[in-house]
Amino acid sequence: MVTETGNNTQENYIPSEQHHMAIPWKEFTSSENVLVKQAHVKARASIVGRIGIMMLSCGTGAWRVRDAMNTVARVLDLTCSADIGLTSINFTCFDAGHSYSQVLALPNTGVNTDKLYTLEQFVKHFEADYADLTVHQLHQQLDQIQQKPGHYTPIIKGLAAALACAAFIFLLGGGWIEMVCTFFGAGVGNWVRGEMGKRHITTLAGIATSVALAGIVYLLVFKGINLIYPIAGHHEAGYIGAMLFVIPGFPFITSFLDLSKLDMRSGLERLAYALMITIVATLCGWLIALIVNFKPEDFTPLGLSTTALLLLRLPASFFGVYGFSMMFNSSQKMATAAGLIGAIANTLRLELVDFNTMPAPAAAFCGALLAGLLASVINHYNGYPRISLTVPSIVIMVPGLYIYRGIYDIGLNQIGNGALWLSRAALMIMFLPLGLFVARYLMDHDWRHFD
Repeated sequence: MVTETGNNTQENYIPSEQHHMAIPWKEFTSSENVLVKQAHVKARASIVGRIGIMMLSCGTGAWRVRDAMNTVARVLDLTCSADIGLTSINFTCFDAGHSYSQVLALPNTGVNTDKLYTLEQFVKHFEADYADLTVHQLHQQLDQIQQKPGHYTPIIKGLAAALACAAFIFLLGGGWIEMVCTFFGAGVGNWVRGEMGKRHITTLAGIATSVALAGIVYLLVFKGINLIYPIAGHHEAGYIGAMLFVIPGFPFITSFLDLSKLDMRSGLERLAYALMITIVATLCGWLIALIVNFKPEDFTPLGLSTTALLLLRLPASFFGVYGFSMMFNSSQKMATAAGLIGAIANTLRLELVDFNTMPAPAAAFCGALLAGLLASVINHYNGYPRISLTVPSIVIMVPGLYIYRGIYDIGLNQIGNGALWLSRAALMIMFLPLGLFVARYLMDHDWRHFD
């Protein structure tokens, strides 16, 4: 029971019924109507912790979460020490006379680039615009950010996934038949995943169900086209593109970035999560392929000239990254910026491979490096978070086809071929965050140093 002496009201608070109990932030302390700088450590720490857990919920890495918490803590005359994982934060805030520790946890992890941008702007302007508010007013401001609705409905996100995966399959070598089938398969699959997410269905069930439906829809569309326009069976190989919307780009990239900054707990937890999603998706896709007799064969050559292929790769890369960015809830301006970065960086990567200038892993490093440099330039001018621009830009470089073919071959006891595909995929995946790390090292003074 908490009594508010300012207005002589008394309220009873009922604990949350959720498994991960929701925190009634506005009722967190009896000093909520005191100016935040004059409040008790407990009240000030509640602001620091809430900002940290909200940023963590957006999918950003531990380094950025800790940086935001430290920025706010300094303004509030606190010292903050935090241990950050994938879905939880253990932190202690203290001043000269008192300390306060708390453990905060999320029920699930996800990505929301628009909310991340809003939170980063809130932290950036905290001292100038928010430090003179009361505890209650600050929590109201954070309520508005937390309750901010997403830009897109599950249907729109389904269309975004359809666009992204159709572009993705073209970049992998597929033609119009594969693109059409992938468009419908990925669209339905991501729409179903979004609907299951709205109903708080557990992540693995959503991944397995959406991948299975994507493969089945691809088959149905393929058979439908075959009734009207007879096509060769090898076009079935494009079914891999229909499941690429589940690629865990954010946890993959942020895991390596966290490890590079020695945030071992966060990095390893993110890596384990990304591997779990990838393994579940590929195994489910493999089972569906066995049931419907799909095989991951090589694509039929498109017969395009070098110039034509280059001119088509630019818009395909743009729309692929643009679609993935929308799936991460980026605003239209942010998605367009990410798409332009991806169009340049991914096309460079593909051209470097095609002209036999360098091996695919080295070309992936160059593409990721360029994406990171361009994102830093854009971040300097409009403040868009680098991670919100770079991850969609290089998700399209993740070798999902290699990963799937590796699992497929191993499932058929073709261990040599499977290990070869997985080794190729692992090498490319390791070079992608390395390129981003080098770009960040060159362009971000704070990132270059430890203290």
